[in-house]
Amino acid sequence: PRVQSAPGEQPALELLVHGVGGTTPAEMLDDPHTVRVAGDDTAALYRRAKDAPPREEDAPPGEHAPPHADAPPHDAAPPREDASRAPRPEADAPVQEAYVWCNLTSGDASRALWLLLLPFMVVNLAHWMRPRALRRPRLVRLYGALVRLLGLSLTVLLVAAACEVALDLTAWQCAGTAACAEGRAWLGFLSPHTSPGDWWTQPGRRLALAALVPAALVLLLWFLAHKTWSAYENQRPLPASTDDTGSAPDAGATATAPAHEAKVPRDTPALARPGFWYGRRI
Repeated sequence: PRVQSAPGEQPALELLVHGVGGTTPAEMLDDPHTVRVAGDDTAALYRRAKDAPPREEDAPPGEHAPPHADAPPHDAAPPREDASRAPRPEADAPVQEAYVWCNLTSGDASRALWLLLLPFMVVNLAHWMRPRALRRPRLVRLYGALVRLLGLSLTVLLVAAACEVALDLTAWQCAGTAACAEGRAWLGFLSPHTSPGDWWTQPGRRLALAALVPAALVLLLWFLAHKTWSAYENQRPLPASTDDTGSAPDAGATATAPAHEAKVPRDTPALARPGFWYGRRI
């Protein structure tokens, strides 16, 4: 059943989300004329053109001018009405909004590299799933320290596994054994048995070259994490319009403080905190 708004209130918002198969905004909203109201080419929210909120360029000249400015000319194009304020045929009908996310799961085979970040995603979930602990700051700090220690241990474990394969098994044992190196042509330049006297056959140089593998793995993790943050989490919190008591700021204030500078009540859910969707410490 649809959510209906109470008399005198703005219409409710009905969010439509498609399945794994994907679809188009026109099919979801049953209207060929749709407008993207938020998001990008990867994932976005769409409304019918008649339901879309007014855009900045639709405002007539002088609308954002000071109160003493002249009125806009009569031939100016009227702004597009906001569906949440404009009269609707059905007073209690919600405004439908379609969330299209099919591009999040489409792409080439390189998208499988994101699986490397899966263990670290679980650690992030463990941080945000912390039970409420009001008036227990030491317990909260201890929990955060343990979660960060777990994330660090996962990083060390992954790099240590790469070092075991690249440095120990390949550069030290296999390249230093004639039976192993002779059957692998790509390893011949590191083996003193197949390439005696070569510069790379020295044990220290073999290990230094093999150390590039775990270093490249760390750079790959950094690249994937940075690309993920830039694409999906690079949204700074909006300026805070209210303080922690819910009251509006003073009229004489020249600018509102950023959301991360405003005090957040301790009992605020994690999803409502300003830094949850930012992806960086604020």
